[in-house]
Amino acid sequence: MPTTKKALFNWSSGKDSALSLYKILQNPNFKIEYLLTSVNQQYQRISMHGVRVELLEEQSKSIGIPLKIMQIPEMPTMEVYENVMTETLTEFKNQGITHSVFGDIFLEDLRKYREEQLAKIGFEGVFPIWKIPTHDLIQEFISLGFKTIVVCVNERYLDKSFAGRIIDQDFINDLPENVDVCGENGEFHTFTFDGPLFSKPVNFEIGEIVYRKYEKPQSPDSSNTACDTNSSDAFDYGFWYCDLIKK
Repeated sequence: MPTTKKALFNWSSGKDSALSLYKILQNPNFKIEYLLTSVNQQYQRISMHGVRVELLEEQSKSIGIPLKIMQIPEMPTMEVYENVMTETLTEFKNQGITHSVFGDIFLEDLRKYREEQLAKIGFEGVFPIWKIPTHDLIQEFISLGFKTIVVCVNERYLDKSFAGRIIDQDFINDLPENVDVCGENGEFHTFTFDGPLFSKPVNFEIGEIVYRKYEKPQSPDSSNTACDTNSSDAFDYGFWYCDLIKK
């Protein structure tokens, strides 16, 4: 009988994380010890998603898996990001954790980067929804009863009206042809608040929708694209954020 491997789950709070966690929890070869989330140290919000830490904590309580927060400066250099990650994973390794689980779907460069960094510390990456067609994933997500709200949209792909929408069939139908239905190219990010993982829904109310433009991130967790090493350049586009407030 194979030994159960201790793992941590890289939790973004969104739909791909939720479906990936749902699948790995059904795999008897792994035991998820913690949810690990990168948080903007200055604003105390989930990196790129912009979700408040108190809602992240409510997710963890409802799911029933302890949360570990990795505090990251707002615009970290690759060196800073990798140092924080190495320090964090070393602590996990000392607890006998050997695997790190991700909700990535098809970004080859990002997976390669993750696996190379993990190997330096003696970890292995696990990708439960890798290469599953995104149209299949989003339909499975909805059919399982998950509920998720769009908290960030990239204005290159979507306008302000998509921020704050619940992902359902109407949302999918309204997406332009050049937008992946799971937002895997960074077109949008979500916050999952109900579904089979949760003992009870995470309650929130919708706050303001705000526009923000900032420097290109270097850390791979700050974007769904592979890391960009030119931190001096600003994005020539911005993002719409839907603020969620804990009830």
